[in-house]
Amino acid sequence: MKGSVYKRPNGWEYKHDIGPDPLTGKRRTTSRGGFKTKTEATRAMRESIARFEEGRHMAPSRRTVEEFIKEWLAAVRPSVAKGTWVKYRNYLTLYVVPVIGTTTLQELTARRLDLLYGHLLDGGRLHRRGQQGSGLAPATVAVVHQTLRRALGDAVKWGYIRRNPAEDAHRPRVGRRAPTVWTSDQLRVFIDHIRDDRLYAMYLLLITTGVRRGTLAGLRRADVDLDLGTISPSTTRVVIDGQADDGEQKTLSGYRPLSLDPLTLEALRAYIATWEVDRKTFGHTNERLFCWPDGTAIHPDTITDWFQGYARTAGLPVIRLHDVRHSYASAALKAGVHPKVVSERLGHASVAFTLSFYSHVIPGMDKDAADEIASVILGTPEPPTAPAVPESPDEMEEGPQAESA
Repeated sequence: MKGSVYKRPNGWEYKHDIGPDPLTGKRRTTSRGGFKTKTEATRAMRESIARFEEGRHMAPSRRTVEEFIKEWLAAVRPSVAKGTWVKYRNYLTLYVVPVIGTTTLQELTARRLDLLYGHLLDGGRLHRRGQQGSGLAPATVAVVHQTLRRALGDAVKWGYIRRNPAEDAHRPRVGRRAPTVWTSDQLRVFIDHIRDDRLYAMYLLLITTGVRRGTLAGLRRADVDLDLGTISPSTTRVVIDGQADDGEQKTLSGYRPLSLDPLTLEALRAYIATWEVDRKTFGHTNERLFCWPDGTAIHPDTITDWFQGYARTAGLPVIRLHDVRHSYASAALKAGVHPKVVSERLGHASVAFTLSFYSHVIPGMDKDAADEIASVILGTPEPPTAPAVPESPDEMEEGPQAESA
């Protein structure tokens, strides 16, 4: 970096480059004055240049948390999924900015974040429904923490703060609970109940593959290979601020081909035949399979409402549509399907996540595994022989008499 010192009326001053502006590329400089001698100014300049070159310089700034959040949201928008960005925006602008938005970014501490989390847990809920309390759920506050941690991590990279205070803050504890699932019998009851529905194939596909709601809503005709008996989802539908929009699969494995069982394949084949007739009748060009007869897209929330309505009329526990995915996974694991296969069919990032998330299924599987392994090592044990029952005295006396008679 280039720099120089020069005489001012009130003493010596230095000035040196600090690197170009990251957005415009224009030259930037910094300066400081008030030194009594040229030597002092030169020494201070060299130290300042060294700090900049080592990335240790932190210029004082009155930038507030709110100002930084606005800048950060604009910066990360091109690099994240649309739905993810909206969640970032909502969590930060609804729960963070109103409470600590006026705090200077460089004065933000882990202690202040801990107080923010406590406030949100006690009274951070903006809209209460039914018997809901005034505080946010720990899981929601934990997401606030994760979002802040990522944003403040970028503040460190950008040279706004020296250390990420969220790294030292206490993440709210979120208790783990097993997902609510239907048993295999309950899944069969639901299938029998909706057998005559126009979208029977859609529900059957949900139950026998465990695909996400967005995948169902976004499935296209080209994604289905009736000859191979597979679907290969290419798009998904996400809900952003209440509006449905095209999105991306959560993981790369979400685009994997999925084999279908004969019953689901036959139901899908019949549905596609009806779908093609509707296209000719109404003249629509919508490529999405699960739509209204005239081609109008079905909102993902509407699919959820229909599903839960059918659950009620079938006399089943009302669960989330996403819980059908959990029901599928639990049934598959209990049936002895290898966790790796289950993980791949669900589109999980790793089999470790699958085993961790469905650990509630493992205890019953563990007993079966113990018996199976033992039979391989020890062989199948012979059934125990029933002990001989001794004859009673009366029977012993009657025997010879009967023979003599």
